[in-house]
Formats: sequence, C-alpha cells, structure tokens
Amino acid sequence: MSDLPRKAVTRTAKLAALPLGFAGRATWGLGKRIGGKSAELVAREVQQRTADQLFKVLGELKGGAMKLGQALSVFESALPEDVAGPYRAALTKLQEAAPPMPTHTVHGVLAERLGEDWRELFTEFDDRPSAAASIGQVHRAVWHDGREVAVKVQYPGAGEALLSDLTQLSRFARLLGPLVPGMDIKPLITELRDRVSEELDYELEARAQQEHAVEFEDDPDVVIPVVVHQSEQVLVTEWIDGVPLSEVIADGTTEQRDRAGQLLARFLFSGPARTGLLHADPHPGNFRLLPPADVTGAVTGDVTGVGESDPDGTSGGWRLGVLDFGTVDRLPGGLPQTIGDALRMTLDGDADGVYSMLREAGFVKESIDLEPDAVLDYLLPIIEPAQADAFTFTRSWLRSQAARIADPRSPAHQLGKQLNLPPSYLLIHRVTLSTIGVLCQLGATVRLRDELESWLPGFLLDHEDEEGTGQDGPESGADEGSAQESAAVEV
Repeated sequence: MSDLPRKAVTRTAKLAALPLGFAGRATWGLGKRIGGKSAELVAREVQQRTADQLFKVLGELKGGAMKLGQALSVFESALPEDVAGPYRAALTKLQEAAPPMPTHTVHGVLAERLGEDWRELFTEFDDRPSAAASIGQVHRAVWHDGREVAVKVQYPGAGEALLSDLTQLSRFARLLGPLVPGMDIKPLITELRDRVSEELDYELEARAQQEHAVEFEDDPDVVIPVVVHQSEQVLVTEWIDGVPLSEVIADGTTEQRDRAGQLLARFLFSGPARTGLLHADPHPGNFRLLPPADVTGAVTGDVTGVGESDPDGTSGGWRLGVLDFGTVDRLPGGLPQTIGDALRMTLDGDADGVYSMLREAGFVKESIDLEPDAVLDYLLPIIEPAQADAFTFTRSWLRSQAARIADPRSPAHQLGKQLNLPPSYLLIHRVTLSTIGVLCQLGATVRLRDELESWLPGFLLDHEDEEGTGQDGPESGADEGSAQESAAVEV
C-alpha cells in the first residue's frame, strides 16, 4: 500500500550499508592522497560523499531514520566550519521534505480512516504533498466549511519502521558521534524510541495542539493552527502561510532572524508555564515566520513592524507559526524550578549552592565527589547567553562550547562525564540544546534573560519577582495552562 520500505530486512540492509560506506570512503580517500591530492581536498570530498549517502538514506527511509536526521540537523552549528559546510545542505533538506507517498496510498489511508466518501469533507484537495516528514506528509485542502486546512496523513507501517530504524541505528551510533561533538548519540536514539507510541498517536497530538491553540488564541506573537478534525492516522488543522524557518536561516534579514530567534525562545520557555506542555521537536521545519497582522487580524504584508518603529520587538512585528505537536513533554507545573534556581545561583557565582542543589536533584551521584568551583567553571560558559541583556548566538560560539566539552584532555570533558542527567530532564535537555542550535543557525541576537525572568520558575529572587517585569509570569500562566488540560478537540 505504500512506497515506505516496510520490511525490516530491507530497511536493515539499507542502514547496515552505511558503516560499510563510511569505511569505503576512507579507503577511497587514502587512495586519492597516495595519488597526489591534498589531504584537505580529499577530506572535503569524503565529507561531501558521506553527507550525500547518509542523508539520502535517512530521507528515503523516512521513519526513525529521518527522525534521527532531523534531530541531528539542528546541531550542525556545533561542527567546525570546514566540516559543517558539506553537511549543511543535506541536513537542511531533512527539515522540510522527504520523498512523498504515491497518490493512491494517500487516498487509501483517507478512505480507510475518514470513510469512502472522504472527498465530501473537502471542497478542494491537493494530491501533491506540501511537506513530507518522518512519519507522515501534509496536503493542502479546503474543508467543507471553506477553511483552508492542512491534512496530515500518516505513512502506513510508520510505527514498525520507526522502531526498526532506531534499533538498527543504535548499533552504530558511535560512528555518528562526529556529527555532534560532545554529545552521545545513543541516549538520543533511546529517547526517540521511547516516544514512538506518542508520536504515532494523532489523538494525543491533536489534544496537545488544541490546548496550545486555545491558550495562544489572542497572542500577538505566536500563531497555533486550530485542530479541525482528527482520526487515526489523519489529522486536519487550519492552514497557516509563512516563511519556513529554514529559509529565514538561509536568506532572512537581520531583523527577521532576530525576531524569529526571540519568538522561538519566548514560545519554548512560555509554553510549559502557560499550557503545562513543552513542544519537544524544535527543528526549523516546524516553524514559520508570518507577516504582521493589523488590529482586525488580517495579514498586512507590511514588514516594517520590526525595527525603529518597534525597537523592542514586542508588538506589530513578524509572528511565529508553530507546527507539529506530535512530541511534547508533559510538565503540569511548568519547567522544574531546580533549573531556574541553578541558573540564578550560577550567575551569582554561588558555587556551593549550585553544587548542593545539583547533588540533591540527582545531577551529581552520591558516589562522586566534585569540586563546587569546578562545577561552576563548567556551567558558566554554557549559560553565557543569560548573562547579557542581549546575546548574539553564533556558530563560532557554539563550536567553541562543543570543542571545550568534547576535548578529552580538558577538565570540562572529564567533569561532564561525571555529571548525571536524571531521566525527567532528558527531553528538556534535548529541547534546550536543539533550540540553541537553531538560534545559532539563525545568528539571532536574543534577549534570552528577559524570557527566563518571565517564564522560568526560580530564575528571579522573590524580591525581584515582586518588582515585576511587565510580562505575565509563570505562576498565572501555569494556572491557565492547567485549565486547558481538559480542552476538547474540535471536530
């Protein structure tokens, strides 16, 4: 019924060929060097061939293979520029597109899940997919009431493919290590596997998206498409137009990059406080930059809302459209206060307080003794963006952090290996790293501290909280978010 390679033996063979391909290219490169080509030129050719094969296979297989590719794509900023260059184009492709399902397969799923008369639900339906991702693809259509909608159709056999791919990929995760310096790929693959069932459940996704849509309905900065209809393997939501964040990364103006970065940070930090949910798939393919709207909500097309007329970027500017709520972290009380307390203490230079808190929360195992000052030295460079009024995220900054932690000779590397990440923080950690990766791809200047002060419990001392920041804080947002947990999906 589908062109998705579903047989485990077929998918396993394709993935198993990747390590052999890596070894073959190394031998090919050695031959070229013996033949007289420079080491630098040969290295670049090997990297390009590696990127082409790796991401061609991951994209063709969709499923867990492509899911891993998308998760890795936000970290390309951490690679040295001479290594990242050949990979960047191939990585970006995974953020927006994958080979589509045949039309007859799409129609078959719609008939099975919406009924043989499914066409009566739409006045128009475009058979050409507008986007294709790891477990499903999206078609543009017009609902029977005249609304433009996005119809997300899940690939048949997607669950089987996800588990098969991720199991196979975990077997040679070590070979993917150089793609993300300082990061162990195997726990990432394990975490992706643990969330397969949630990602496949469109009812859970619809509920999470609708809770966000209700909460952000009147938000001037963030647009969440309303859920129109949901059934097994099919999800229909309102359509939103906008510039994909991957295009902003490639060709956006400074104002667009900064605006997108600020809104991305604001959405991801405010979401848990306002809805009790953390959007846990922050790669550029899931975000759009939308033109400003006038007071009636109509798109004006005027892009002058950011700049001199709006120096703080808080009103009238470009808006952030958010898609794909298939992976969320459920945080009924918002982000853990431990994170805010630890960040504040680190910025205050309170080494003993930070160390005591991390030990109590399980970040430092009881069997390990560390020097509090060493822990502080390890953390301070990482949270540098929170020290400044505005911080410019760059690839060079992220590379320096990755190199510092990845170098086996450095104290930071040794200390990092001794720290322990409790399971409840795994997804928060990945989302934070991914968000930083996207901000560095954007090269955005972001007032990150403003968002932390507004939305991260514990980041402000009590007396600072009482002074207020001019924005709704996490306490009131958390109450509103909890009220939305019972929001029904509109059908």
